[in-house]
Amino acid sequence: MKDIFHLKFLDNNDLLIVVALIFGILTFASLLFYVIGKINPNAKLQELKARTKSWWVMASIFIGATIFNTNISYIAIAFLSFVAFRELYSLLGFRQSDRRAIFWAFVSIPVQYYLAYIGWYGAFIIFIPVVMFLLLPLRLVLKGDTSGITKSMSLLQWTLMLTVFGLSHMAYLLSLPDIEGFNAGGRGLLLFLVFLTEINDVMQFTWGKLFGKYKVIPKVSPNKTWEGLIGGLICTTGIGFLLAFLTPLNTYQVLFVSFMVALAGFIGDIVMSSIKRDIGVKDTSSIIPGHGGVLDRIDSLAYTAPTFFHLVYYIAY
Repeated sequence: MKDIFHLKFLDNNDLLIVVALIFGILTFASLLFYVIGKINPNAKLQELKARTKSWWVMASIFIGATIFNTNISYIAIAFLSFVAFRELYSLLGFRQSDRRAIFWAFVSIPVQYYLAYIGWYGAFIIFIPVVMFLLLPLRLVLKGDTSGITKSMSLLQWTLMLTVFGLSHMAYLLSLPDIEGFNAGGRGLLLFLVFLTEINDVMQFTWGKLFGKYKVIPKVSPNKTWEGLIGGLICTTGIGFLLAFLTPLNTYQVLFVSFMVALAGFIGDIVMSSIKRDIGVKDTSSIIPGHGGVLDRIDSLAYTAPTFFHLVYYIAY
């Protein structure tokens, strides 16, 4: 069993380089948007500034937890899942009779993260997709209210899959076994994933703002353009190649994985955009003043985390 009170300080220069790179890029972006705002007060930079500020917070939390105490990362990511699940289920119009099933869905969060913590892959990979998929409908049925029960079954399981199962893959990265010659380990993989998701978010938005003309899905997300998507894919793939030392992958593998992370981030973003458009809200909550909800900031990670995890697990483990 891992020692929860053991502080494991960073002893790998590669990770220090990445930390400096992350904060360097965020500092550059913040200064750039500040200067542009001064030069052109009419420039529409509010969304870019909001995204950058939220990533400052995200980067600080993940880097601090990952470098100084790996165990804190499990708790931090589980808390993100808890808040994201709460935000999403509160928007989806569940029935009063669904409350008991929702309670058990909440209970599944620490169970899922405990399975990630102890590295029990077989149980981790089936607990929510199989066990909870079978048990939650039963709890709904036992309540005896069949009006709208099919919708509740579908929404509850999908919410768990997105906010808990998807995000929990970040925690399991920290429990992956050591590979000889790969010093960065799970901490390096987590930093690679979070940073690549972060930079992909910024790059796609920036390219779209600068050169965007042709809409990808105008009825779902009017701000998403082909120029932004392609520019983000290219830049993110290139940056992933430069950060390959944080992974056990060779050149071709890291290029492919980085491309898939960028694409998954785009998919996660538009999926959440479609849900919010359907519900008729701009943000999932107002928990972050001026920036919306937690899920608004990590919707991409819900898709990039399982994509990255399973590709790396299949290729290297």
